[in-house]
Amino acid sequence: MTDQSMGDVLRVVGIAGSLRRASYNRALLCAAQQLTPPSLVIEIEVLDDVPMFNADLDGADTPEAVIRLRGAVREADGLLLVTPEYNHGVPGVMKNAIDWLSQPLAQSALDGKPTALMGASSGAAGTARGQSQLRQSFVLTNTPSMLRPEVLVGRAQDKFDASGRLIDEPTRRFLRGFLEQFAVWIEQQQRARDATLSGSITGALAERRREG
Repeated sequence: MTDQSMGDVLRVVGIAGSLRRASYNRALLCAAQQLTPPSLVIEIEVLDDVPMFNADLDGADTPEAVIRLRGAVREADGLLLVTPEYNHGVPGVMKNAIDWLSQPLAQSALDGKPTALMGASSGAAGTARGQSQLRQSFVLTNTPSMLRPEVLVGRAQDKFDASGRLIDEPTRRFLRGFLEQFAVWIEQQQRARDATLSGSITGALAERRREG
């Protein structure tokens, strides 16, 4: 659906970087799925069965869970990553997913994929450091990431109820606005990509005519 016409629904893959069932970040991703604007749909991919990255397994023996994840991200219009923060950094579960998605580098599912970041934490900073580290990885993977608005949900224990529902109304409103902006930004990225591709084709044709 990456070549959808304007007005069609954008399909985004959402990934939470936690295996814990009661994870605030899983709950935040579920809230985002419920709060999407009409122009956006979020399809959640789980990481429970994705093994630790091992280049020896990447080829004829690539795990099925990795093939599924790569295919979902590659076919999506955008990617939404919801990361916890452990010890001031990106947790291993999320980094492992990025490592798998980044390979093979020449055909990476992350190459040029419009991406947005969110995170929730019981601390005050709301995974700011973890999100910053992901942005550093995206330099190598050539992954454009939306800079603002930032979703840094601090004191998450006060914003979700016991069942994992996001009950803090200001956070719900902010998340809804974030998703609306993400949809607009994805379309901007697609137009820029299409313009670049069109310019490259036009330039190549002109060069051929000069040579002829």
